Amino acid sequence: MESAGRFAAVDDVDRRLLAELRRDGRQSVNELAGTANVSRSTAYQRLDRLRDGGVLGPSVAEVEPAAVGLDVAALILIDLEQGSWRDLLEDLRSLPGLEHLAFTTGAFDAVALVRVSDVHALRDVVLDHLLGLESVRSTQTIFVLDEWRSDPIAAALLGGT
Repeated sequence: MESAGRFAAVDDVDRRLLAELRRDGRQSVNELAGTANVSRSTAYQRLDRLRDGGVLGPSVAEVEPAAVGLDVAALILIDLEQGSWRDLLEDLRSLPGLEHLAFTTGAFDAVALVRVSDVHALRDVVLDHLLGLESVRSTQTIFVLDEWRSDPIAAALLGGT
């Protein structure tokens, strides 16, 4: 993860453009410029600068996991041997169904959000992939029963916290 000092500076115009993209990433640059109250050339220039500066990443479509057969979601808490996280990083990043991986403080060293087709696939992720790694001491699996997503980035862009 990059530190904040390594990103391009973001001003109020950039924030309006970014907030609009978060609201609807499919709008044309003309629509975006109009909604953010800037010229089309300014919008193009700003978007290029934000991409080059690491603020704006690649655009991706939001797809409902169940629509593509990923019916089971689980958070897997992972306890690692002390100091082994760097050695395990590539193995953890390549877990089947991995959507999110975070290294954490507290009783567990990492948490992984995985999405798989069924409980058997989840069993394979935990027993074969994770517990098969020498430096993984233990795991705890928590099934996700329902989800709600917020957008703290949009709130921050619009002046919230």
